[in-house]
Amino acid sequence: MVVNCPELSRSRVQELIEAGLVLIDGRAAKASQKLKGGERVTVQPEPRAPLKAEAEAIPLEVLYEDDDLIVINKPAGMNVHAGAGNSRGTLVNALLGRGQSLSQSVDALRPGIVHRLDKDTSGAILIAKNDFAHSKLSEAFRTRAIQKTYLALVEGSLPAEKGRIELAISRDPRRRVRMAARPLGQSAGARAARTDWSVRFEIGPTTLVEVQLHTGRTHQIRVHLSAIGHPVVGDSLYGGVHRRVPGDLRAVTHLERPFLHAARLVFKHPSDGRRMEFTSDLPEDLQRVLDELS
Repeated sequence: MVVNCPELSRSRVQELIEAGLVLIDGRAAKASQKLKGGERVTVQPEPRAPLKAEAEAIPLEVLYEDDDLIVINKPAGMNVHAGAGNSRGTLVNALLGRGQSLSQSVDALRPGIVHRLDKDTSGAILIAKNDFAHSKLSEAFRTRAIQKTYLALVEGSLPAEKGRIELAISRDPRRRVRMAARPLGQSAGARAARTDWSVRFEIGPTTLVEVQLHTGRTHQIRVHLSAIGHPVVGDSLYGGVHRRVPGDLRAVTHLERPFLHAARLVFKHPSDGRRMEFTSDLPEDLQRVLDELS
């Protein structure tokens, strides 16, 4: 069923249907219901309860902690903070659930958050515990003084041992859930982005690459690697559905997410400037993929 309510997002309409607040000729609608024409559709939008960060007892793997910061090994499937349609099970909620003091943010949903990882990306993430640390770390991210290194398994063989991708990124106008890569300076509103990659090793019809981000655009690694014809294995949103390799790798590996892991963080401590380096091993689901491919 398609309901034209430009003031409501598609996900919000879905929520209203599930809550029984969309009626067709006076009866609760179903999302799969097809209209024949002439029906009376009534939408009864109710204001959402305001989202807020709430303490939850969720276990976390702590890689490091002191009075200024904490480094967490985030599992795949966990949102960093609450957002539209999602307020439970977040990293922020888990931090609050362990009685964690966190810096204050402009957004009350994001205390302590100085950078993000996508929901389905695992690995090391840095959290500020006070406002001083938040300011210093945010500035370090802004000036690209923090080194973020990822591991990604991509389709096919790369053309060289290392390379650089410099393409601007903006929202895809045809599919709003996606981002799109465009040549620098050729699209108004697109933001410049740089990704460096180097080959770790080839394994079967895929290649494990080490990726270093120099900017932090939404979905940057996935968009850039897809743009050069080597999408991340398991990433159906950006073409990583194994179209160019023999067979369906997901059927072999049972991988339910993009093979992308935040493996290393290097930065200067906000209080004394000492060099800090933290690594996160591949989680079991991604290591199993490599084991099965080899």
